[in-house]
Amino acid sequence: MNMRITVIGLGATGLPIALRLRDSGHAVTGVEINPERRRAAAEAGLDVEERPESAARADVVILQVTTPEQVEQLLADGLARTMPRGATLVLMSTVGPEPARAYAGLTRTEGVAFVDVPFTGGVDRAREGELNLFVSGAEAALAPIRAVLAALGTQVECGDEPGEGQSYKMVNQLLTSVHICAAAEALALADRLGLDSAKAFEAVASGAGRSWLLSDRGPRMLQGDQAPNVSSLAIFIKDSALVAESAERAGLDARLIRATAEVYARAAQLGLAGEDDSQVIRAYD
Repeated sequence: MNMRITVIGLGATGLPIALRLRDSGHAVTGVEINPERRRAAAEAGLDVEERPESAARADVVILQVTTPEQVEQLLADGLARTMPRGATLVLMSTVGPEPARAYAGLTRTEGVAFVDVPFTGGVDRAREGELNLFVSGAEAALAPIRAVLAALGTQVECGDEPGEGQSYKMVNQLLTSVHICAAAEALALADRLGLDSAKAFEAVASGAGRSWLLSDRGPRMLQGDQAPNVSSLAIFIKDSALVAESAERAGLDARLIRATAEVYARAAQLGLAGEDDSQVIRAYD
C-alpha cells in the first residue's frame, strides 16, 4: 500500500532515502531548513518544504536529523501532536538508547506509534536500498510500515522496545568510528615515516590490516582538502561521543572509543566539522 511519508532532514543519507521511497511509489515530502539542500531536493523532483507542515497529513514521518537536540526541538514544537492519530513516527537518527526510550513515551501520549530504526550503510547503499536497518519497536507499530522499510534495505530485528535498535547502532558506531580513525592514523604514520602515502595505502589495503573503511575513506584521506564531501565529519564527532557516553553508562572501560572521540573532538576544534569524515586525518597534522 502506498503511503504519505514525510522525511525530516535531507542531508547526505536523508535525501537518497526520501528519493528511494518516492521511487518505490510512495507520496513523499522532504523537510529541510537548509536552503541549498532544499534546492537540491527540488531539483531531484522531490516535493520539499521548510517546515513539517505535511506531517499533519502523513501516514509515516521519518526523522533523519543529525542530533538528539534537533529531535527534541521537533517534539517540543508539537510534531507528534500534529500527526494524525495512528500514524507512525520512525526515528532513523542516531541519538542513543536513552533518548529513544524517552521519545517513545512522549509520542505514546499523542496516539502516535513510535519505532526506532537507526541504520548503517552510507550514502551509496541508501541510494540503492541496501541499508542495514536496526529495527526495534512493537510489532503492532512495525507491521503497517514493513513495506516502507523493505524499500530501504534489510531489517535486522533488534527487539520489541524502542532504544534497542539504538544500542545495536552504538556497537556499529564504535567499530566505524575507530576504523576511520585507525585508517587516518595509519596513513598519517606513513607520511611521518617519509613514505609515499598513496603507495603505502596500496601496499596495505589488501593485506591483513585491510578494512572496508580503509578502502573507502583512504583515497579521500589522500586527497586532503580537495576531497569531496560525501559523509560529514560532524556525524562522527557526535556519534563517537554518544558511544563513549553509552559505554560509560553500561560500566564498560571502553578505552578505544574514548581515545577515538578525542581525535574527533580535536578535528572539531580545527574547524573540520563540516568537512568529509575522511578529513579526520588532518587532526594529525
